[in-house]
Amino acid sequence: MALTRKVKLTPNGEIGVMVEAELISPDSFAGKSEAEIGGLTVWQGPREASLAEFFDLVAVVEEGPVEGDGLVDILIDGDVSRVKRIGQRMTKGRIEIKGSAGMHLGSEMAGGEILVRGNAGPWAGMNMRGGKIEVGGNVGDHAGSAYRGSWRGMSGGKILVHGNARSQLGGGMSGGEIVVEGSVENFCGIRQNGGLIVVEGDAVRGVGAEMIGGSIAVLGKICQFTPGFVANGTEQDPALGERKIEGEFAKFLGDYAISKNPKGVLYVKEAMI
Repeated sequence: MALTRKVKLTPNGEIGVMVEAELISPDSFAGKSEAEIGGLTVWQGPREASLAEFFDLVAVVEEGPVEGDGLVDILIDGDVSRVKRIGQRMTKGRIEIKGSAGMHLGSEMAGGEILVRGNAGPWAGMNMRGGKIEVGGNVGDHAGSAYRGSWRGMSGGKILVHGNARSQLGGGMSGGEIVVEGSVENFCGIRQNGGLIVVEGDAVRGVGAEMIGGSIAVLGKICQFTPGFVANGTEQDPALGERKIEGEFAKFLGDYAISKNPKGVLYVKEAMI
């Protein structure tokens, strides 16, 4: 029978200079003893350090009906807003953070699940390909977006934000789903070419700018509408993939400022044009 390893990390002090810790991942912890996990190398500025320098660690092995090499569940019991790249490139397992997380949470993630009870910093889910990220609070700029200079951002998986999102949510998004239960700031869905973004609150400006594909639904109002979108009637209870949005929405196509034949669709309940 395969083993499920449960690892608990507790921050053991305040962190000044941010720590780069992409190895805090079920993939990195798999098959390692408690001592081996504690000895994994992280970077703080120009210096190398062990994970155990910043965290008290407890690993418990439990039997369970798990196929293959087993899974790892990681619980981070505290605030890690000064720790970057947690869950980067993870493909399986689960991470739960009982606090806030730093930049690049789940960047390039391909599978598994990350749950953050607090907030997440900028670039959460950058270039995400699969799995799920759920944030109980707010997310910073560029969640689900592409690297700077790239046109291809999030291509699969799901990001669920129970609070608000800052600017350029889903920039360059080509697949997957982002749901924000609060409001978003500027340029949500900029350069989007696929996938779905649902904003249950309001948006400031630039929604869908340079968009050529995919769908965006704003259930609140857009304060400053993107000029390259053209009205295409109304739609009642639009079905967006597996998600059905209730109510009557104005439907727009665009962004005609960037393409003569764009396939981007924007649904809005209240557009302040």
